[in-house]
Amino acid sequence: MTQHAIIIGGGIVGISCAIRLQEKGISTLLIERENPLRGASWGNAGHVAVEQIDPLASMATLKSFPRRLFWRGGALGLPWRDIGRWLPFSLRLLNAARPSRFAAGRAALKAMLKEAMPAWQRIDALCAGQSRLIEDGHFIAWESEASALAGRRAWMAADCGTARFRDATARELALLEALFPHPIIGAIRCEGSGRIADPTRLAQDLRDALLAAGGRIEQAEVGALPTRDGKAQVQLADGRTLDADHIIVATGAASDALLRPLGHKVPIIAERGYHLQTPNPPEGWPMDMPPVVFEDRSMIVTRFESGLRAASFVEFSSLSSPPDPRKWQRLRAHAAALGLPIEANAQPWIGARPTLPDYLPAIGRSDRAENLLYAFGHQHLGLTLGPLTGEIIAALATGAPPPVDATPFSLRRFEG
Repeated sequence: MTQHAIIIGGGIVGISCAIRLQEKGISTLLIERENPLRGASWGNAGHVAVEQIDPLASMATLKSFPRRLFWRGGALGLPWRDIGRWLPFSLRLLNAARPSRFAAGRAALKAMLKEAMPAWQRIDALCAGQSRLIEDGHFIAWESEASALAGRRAWMAADCGTARFRDATARELALLEALFPHPIIGAIRCEGSGRIADPTRLAQDLRDALLAAGGRIEQAEVGALPTRDGKAQVQLADGRTLDADHIIVATGAASDALLRPLGHKVPIIAERGYHLQTPNPPEGWPMDMPPVVFEDRSMIVTRFESGLRAASFVEFSSLSSPPDPRKWQRLRAHAAALGLPIEANAQPWIGARPTLPDYLPAIGRSDRAENLLYAFGHQHLGLTLGPLTGEIIAALATGAPPPVDATPFSLRRFEG
């Protein structure tokens, strides 16, 4: 008898889960809340960041908070209106940053990132047409000698897993200087990381791959996950109740609203980011230009097929809070200072990264309902780890050995 699965959430994690479950012969329904998709999966910098081994829940991160605050010119936003959200989260982050917990989290994250690029290659191969994955690394650039010296020293000494850094060549520096009229004092290049060619095409190609494999997609609002005879059901806002052999919650920062009523502790926060993107590809920017991280500005610039995107900011907030227009103004100021061709017609975006206090994802099987699984909380690494997470969920659903041990990512870690 054919099994059925319902995946709730149309981001990179949800659609990766759906594709892999359908591949296993499980009849799959993907429920997405909105179309066109505007979640963090599609509004990020397009960076497959396999080099980011260290969880951001660290003492080094916490010590950097004061100088990174938005009102001091940095990228960290702590809105007073949301203090009830970010203060408790910050206290949990402090606990997660203890050396022993950080070391364990680092080992778990490193194991996932080691398998992230192969998983991306596999899911890219399932899609038709030109490849979505470009494995050409990225640049990190600095605008002062002090920051260049400190930044280069830190990255060259860091354990970056399957990636490595080297100094930018004279030719690469000349390319950066041609694209960014503002003086760049130093730059390094990462080899082993990657990017996607375009987020809009990625989303469509993955949807097409799922449909071609026999999966279904429905736009709907999920209101709750009631349980019956030890199994979860999907209750839609239109009054329908759906049953399935497997139900996967992959709704990012909104996942707690579905899981808390079942008794799960989900200390997640909406870590919001902002971007500006030009409506057309910029003249003079080659398509093979890798992303550039400007560490002095906590900003990344990515050339997509559809346009040039500048992204920044870490704003601990709530999903329902209105955007802060000052963030887009700051981005425009950075773009102007660097000489980027981001004009008044650039499209603004805001989206919420789903972040847990230890900066590790939540991936596993619920102990509140036997058919319920979850996959969310990937913070800045949702795009990077989405395809691998899909493979892990498919293995957990079918009883196969997962490609990476999922034990460290269980929600049970928050129950102590």
